Amino acid sequence: MCNLEDVQASPAQSGQNKVVAVIRLSRWREHVPFTVPLTIVGGLLAAESQVQAVDWRLFAVLAANILAMSFAFMINNIEDAPDDALEPEKKAHNVISCGLLGRREGIAVTVVTFAMSAGIYALGGGLAFLLGGITLALCYLYSARPFRLKARPVTDVVAHALMLSGLLVATGFFVYGREPRAVWLVIAAASLFSAYGQFYNQVADYELDKQAGLRNTAVLLGKGPTSVLGYLSIFCALICAGAAILQGMFPAWLGTILIIGVVICLMFPWELDMRGNLARDGANMQRPGLIVANLVALFWLASNLGLLSIA
Repeated sequence: MCNLEDVQASPAQSGQNKVVAVIRLSRWREHVPFTVPLTIVGGLLAAESQVQAVDWRLFAVLAANILAMSFAFMINNIEDAPDDALEPEKKAHNVISCGLLGRREGIAVTVVTFAMSAGIYALGGGLAFLLGGITLALCYLYSARPFRLKARPVTDVVAHALMLSGLLVATGFFVYGREPRAVWLVIAAASLFSAYGQFYNQVADYELDKQAGLRNTAVLLGKGPTSVLGYLSIFCALICAGAAILQGMFPAWLGTILIIGVVICLMFPWELDMRGNLARDGANMQRPGLIVANLVALFWLASNLGLLSIA
């Protein structure tokens, strides 16, 4: 939370506070849970189709994707700081709005994050670097003025779905693969799930976005139609995921891990959505869904690396 007194403490404490503020600026808790499984699954889909184990390049691209997502959330915090300062709850979570980090400091850290991500993408090969570059470009255009794709109908959803899901899978895949074929179904499923997340967030932020003058999809269509689009996105995502499974894109034994993960998650109450707000309209399944996705991806990775033997 914000505490301006900490900023004016001793030099050592002030330095520590700056480091904490930079970490908070990245909002890593909000994107690492989906960046890890999407990137890993993308790489494994390519590697296993060629009967090979993944190597350091996948982990390099994973690091680049995490930095790219951090870059996206950093830019978003910097650009939204004036508006967030008007809303007490949002101000408390935006280190720029509440003064824990200056705008110039935030921009400097963001530039470094961008450069690190771009450099590491290059380690994954030409196609991974190209897709990584597109991801970084969308991350910037999504929030930065005057482009501000997040404030424009249709492009807000498309950009969100691609940069926060579809392209993450694609960068992982193209480290090893060249012909996606049915992998497009997985990329489409991930993108559609992300589109649902965007529709859900826009409905939740409808009043605030309207007051801020944003002209996004929800403000244009209204809360009701936007909610319908969210449910339609989930339905289409499930169809794409089911089609990918039926085409044998995943090892059959992963179904056991999936079922075990779902059963364990159902044993606990889930009340919050991904942003930590009280969930509505079934969004309490967002967090357990990501837990299961990470469980499946990590077990598959362990098997591919020979760390887990599946009879």
